[in-house]
Amino acid sequence: MENLIIAGQFLLSLSLLIVLHELGHFIPAKIFKTRVEKFYLFFDYKFSIIKKKIGGTVYGIGWIPLGGYVKIAGMIDESMDTEQMKQPAQPWEFRSKPAWQRLIIMLGGVIVNFVLGLLIYIMIFSVWGQEVIQPTDVKNGFSISNTMKKYGFRDGDTFLKVDGNPVENVLDVNKQLFLRDIKTIQVLHADGSKEVLSIPSDIGKEMWQLNDLQPFALRHYAIIDSVIPGNPASLSGFMKSDKIVSVNGEKSIYWSDFTSKIQESKGEAIEVVVNRGEVLITLTVTPGEDKKIGVTPMFSPDDNFIITHKKYNIFQSVDKGAAAAYWTLKDYMSQFKYVFTKKGASSMGGFISIAKIFKPVWHWEIFWANTAFLSIMLGFMNLLPIPALDGGHVVFTIYEMISGKKPGDKFLEYSQIAGFILLLSLLAFANGNDIYKLVFG
Repeated sequence: MENLIIAGQFLLSLSLLIVLHELGHFIPAKIFKTRVEKFYLFFDYKFSIIKKKIGGTVYGIGWIPLGGYVKIAGMIDESMDTEQMKQPAQPWEFRSKPAWQRLIIMLGGVIVNFVLGLLIYIMIFSVWGQEVIQPTDVKNGFSISNTMKKYGFRDGDTFLKVDGNPVENVLDVNKQLFLRDIKTIQVLHADGSKEVLSIPSDIGKEMWQLNDLQPFALRHYAIIDSVIPGNPASLSGFMKSDKIVSVNGEKSIYWSDFTSKIQESKGEAIEVVVNRGEVLITLTVTPGEDKKIGVTPMFSPDDNFIITHKKYNIFQSVDKGAAAAYWTLKDYMSQFKYVFTKKGASSMGGFISIAKIFKPVWHWEIFWANTAFLSIMLGFMNLLPIPALDGGHVVFTIYEMISGKKPGDKFLEYSQIAGFILLLSLLAFANGNDIYKLVFG
């Protein structure tokens, strides 16, 4: 049932984005009196699920859910209708229109994607507001990974300013550190002192290489929620609700301290003191080969932080929505560079990975937030200068406007074929990664 809910949200979001993107091409084409022969949700190779001709345009739904398209007369596109291009150009065809009109028609889809993302973000802030954890509302600070400790961060720190700007939501700092060119972070140490720490310019690359994308984690008390049967902890007498007091004589009241001590044990027996019903009990446990003992933490938000719900009027929502759309695009562009690394290639995901951003319960705020993200992502991807994508057509059209020379139909045809093969290869590779991960974990 949960998978059906995820699939339903993904299909609805994808369908909405495809229809509106293609509408972005359709409307300017109609304005410039260019004939649109087909308007399709999904691809209709060999047959359609539904189709109906209205006013010279066939509207339909295909059976291959890999996108959608509008077939514009006199244009070499994914339909690869080269027979039409052999005939004399007609005034209603795309190829007969001035270059500036063709440019607008090709940019229409991505413009709709970006505007849609912006409008959805504005709606989200206006309807639901925003939940944030402010620096003053973090009760136990953050646990710091070894990656960041060498730059002066300490366990128990919280964040006050990033590049001199007050931190609104402390949970955003990890993402900002990874994707944005941060130079300084002002921290509040557990002892009450403040310090401005310098951040190296290549910190994002270091986090990526070390697979440490969440170096700051909210600290919470080391209280056991469950003990996995048959594991070292269950064999050593650990029980649900045990509060960790110390490990090998060192105070370890936070979960990060507790797990660090287990990792450092190198498989040797460790002595753990727990508080069970206000009685201190000493347990001896030897971690397994995976350096784990088989326990999960009990996490109580009320004991660790306070969530503030912020509401915004329409004017504030416009400002917040514009900022969200801008940073979504900028952050996505920043992380795109990692795709061209060996690790990035193996991390590429297809439809299964995209679908997983949706939740197994239907939550409209999360649904719209994911749709806004996907809309901006698709807008950016479609702008890439690859033949068969809008960006490829845009590049050829701009070249024509600058040089005064229009690329030949054969060149456009072969470019379209090459681009289409490239896109299919990337699609097969990304979805192959998904299937591999699904089968082998």
